[in-house]
Amino acid sequence: MKLETLSPELQQYEPLLARMQQQMEAELVRRTSENRIDVYYPDEGPLRRELYPKHLEFFRAGIEHRERCFLAANRVGKTEGVGGYELTCHLTGEYPDWWEGRTFDHPIEAWAAGDTSQTVRDIIQAKLLGPIGAFGTGLIRKELIVRTTSRQGISDAVQDVYVTHKSGGTSWLTLKSYDQKRQSFQGTGKHVTDHDHKRTGDVHVYTHAWFV
Repeated sequence: MKLETLSPELQQYEPLLARMQQQMEAELVRRTSENRIDVYYPDEGPLRRELYPKHLEFFRAGIEHRERCFLAANRVGKTEGVGGYELTCHLTGEYPDWWEGRTFDHPIEAWAAGDTSQTVRDIIQAKLLGPIGAFGTGLIRKELIVRTTSRQGISDAVQDVYVTHKSGGTSWLTLKSYDQKRQSFQGTGKHVTDHDHKRTGDVHVYTHAWFV
């Protein structure tokens, strides 16, 4: 009921009702911001998923291909709507009903990598976690973020993200950058590696076999 339509006998409660309405609106904003992944690829509306056939094709390809590349123009959703979205699904084990791609029914270990430490912080980290001071407003639900660790030498940069998986365990994501060189990428296997930009030659050698 809109406050301007209150009957005379209820108008005495208008201040209380106004506060309640403000609280409900604030709670709706909070829940939406902390569960951003729910707004992606809806059934209907101007952003309905049928308008993104290439994105869906990329997801489906994960069933058969260990390594995939989504090569597209800027500002079409590569980092957030493709790489970040799928990575978040794997970290949490929460897949939409329409999902036809690869799935994990157990916690995973993953890397997300980009050009430099600064761009990883400003782009990948922000997409997955949200801005500094508001972690939990990115693709990964706030309630599923167990803890994070800081990256040494880079202000406000995160190195590790621990995420609750649907199975009950905890997935482990490490944010990496190509300026860490080959040694940082060798010697360990991961269930998923998400590369936001083209890998350099020596890094490609050590990550080629670790894609889903």
